[in-house]
Amino acid sequence: METILGLCIGIGLSAACGFRIFVPLLVMSAACNLGWFVPIQGFGWLALPSVCLTLAVATLCEITAYYIPWVDNVLDTIATPAAVLAGTVSTMAVSNGEMSQFVGWATALIVGGGTAGAVQFGTVALRGLSTATTGGTGNPVISTGEWISAIMLSVLSFIAPVLVVMALIIAMIWFVRWFKRNKKAKADPSVV
Repeated sequence: METILGLCIGIGLSAACGFRIFVPLLVMSAACNLGWFVPIQGFGWLALPSVCLTLAVATLCEITAYYIPWVDNVLDTIATPAAVLAGTVSTMAVSNGEMSQFVGWATALIVGGGTAGAVQFGTVALRGLSTATTGGTGNPVISTGEWISAIMLSVLSFIAPVLVVMALIIAMIWFVRWFKRNKKAKADPSVV
């Protein structure tokens, strides 16, 4: 049961990494410093106050940078592989340590990195669409939604991890259906 709960927390944190890379790591570090969360062996560095402060500065810089027109699009290029890495690390840090190192890292990469990559891919596509249709003027609205989502997902991942995963699955199903419906509508304009 602990393994499933750890994976649920990891999936939520990884999804948050897809929105903003440093927010989930900051939430994890803050939770460690407050004694609400104990990472597995090898991730004790998350509990260091200097790491928490560094992550807070990095988070503020990342959030601010996404409000600068065109810089946000450049950051997406860097953020995509970094989100996969952060999602993998986040998932591994919350795993319960019952798995072997190899299985743990493989699971973290597939589940955590995959989740973060999928969410990041969606945000890149949405920002690209916004840039193409609004010339970038709509991007600050998207940026605001992304960092708020990252904070909410990160915090809720520790409070209600199973509900977060269920909500993510529902959101994914809704998105796939919406995408298919729009694709079908473009192919046949008479379909509503």
